[in-house]
Amino acid sequence: MNSALHGGTDSGPAIVHDFSSNANPLGPPPRLWRAVLDADRRRYPDPQYLALCDTLAAAHGVEPDRILPAAGGAEAIRRLSLAARLRGIGEVWVPRPGFGDYATAAGALGMEVRGYRADELPRPERPALIWACEPNNPCGGSRADLAALAGPAGSIVAVDLAYAPLCLQGEAPALPAHCWRLVCPNKALGLCGVRAAYLIAPAADEALRETIQSLAASWLLSAEGVAMLSHWQDEDTQAWLADSRAQLRQWKAQQRSLLAELGWQQGDKQDSCTPFWLARPGKPLPPLRERHGIKLRDAASFGLPSWVRIATLPPASQQALIKALRTR
Repeated sequence: MNSALHGGTDSGPAIVHDFSSNANPLGPPPRLWRAVLDADRRRYPDPQYLALCDTLAAAHGVEPDRILPAAGGAEAIRRLSLAARLRGIGEVWVPRPGFGDYATAAGALGMEVRGYRADELPRPERPALIWACEPNNPCGGSRADLAALAGPAGSIVAVDLAYAPLCLQGEAPALPAHCWRLVCPNKALGLCGVRAAYLIAPAADEALRETIQSLAASWLLSAEGVAMLSHWQDEDTQAWLADSRAQLRQWKAQQRSLLAELGWQQGDKQDSCTPFWLARPGKPLPPLRERHGIKLRDAASFGLPSWVRIATLPPASQQALIKALRTR
C-alpha cells in the first residue's frame, strides 16, 4: 500500500463534482484571491521572508524567529522528520487512521513507525517524533486530550492544524506548550494549488529550529505563496472563513441526511467536526467518475477498505451524487 498516492490518481475523465478533496468549496476569499493574482511573479521573494514572518508572528503572538515557512504541509513534514532523524530519533508515532505522509516521510529515513488510535495516547519508551492531526484526517474528529501529548525526554511533538480553520463546531482543544504546530491554510481557503505553509516552533527548542532552517531550500515560497500567507490572517479573510463555516454546516447536514436515506453507514454526527467524514456505501459503488464525473476518496490508503472519505459540496453536486448512486 503506497499512502503517497493519496487515494488515487487525478488523471482520467474530467472531474465535475469532486467529493474527494478537503478543500473549502466556497473558496477562495475574494480579497485574498486578488492579492494572490496580483503577486509580482517577475522577482524573487525575500528568501528570508522577513515581512511575512513578522506578520504571522504578530497574528499568533510569538516571536518572528519561531515562524518557519514551508513549501506546503508535506514539505514541512519531510523536513521536520529529517531534523528528528538527525537528532538521533529513530521512532515515529502516527495516528491510525491518519494522513499517510507522516509514515511515508519516516519510512524514507529508515525510522520505525508506530501507530496509535484516536481513543488512546501514544506511549513511546524512547525519544520519538509524535504526530497528531487536529482535527484528524480522514475522520474529521477532534480530541480533547491533545495537551497530554508527550514522550520521553528528547521527544518531538508535532500537531498538524491543516483542518483547524474548517472545524464546524466545538472549541479548539488546548495544545501542549512544547509542541510544534503545522499551519497549512490552503485547504481552508480553497487554494490547494498554492503550496505554502509554516511551522510554529515552541519557544524552548532553538536548536531544532536552527536545524530545520538549515535544511530548507532557497526560496521555499513562490510570490503567490507569500501573498496567500500574508493575507490569510487578515480580518476580512477570517470573517469570510466564519461565514463559509456557517454555510458548510448547513450543507453538511443536508448531505449526511441524503446519504443516510440511501443506507450509507456514517459515524455519529459528533465523530466529525469538519466538512468531511468517513462513510461506507450500503451497496457497491457504480463507476461514478467514468459515467458521471464524480470522484470520491477511497479510504483504503488509510487502512479502511470499503470506506470512503467524503467532503461536503453544494446542493447541486449533492443531487448529482444521489442521482448517480441511484443509477445502475
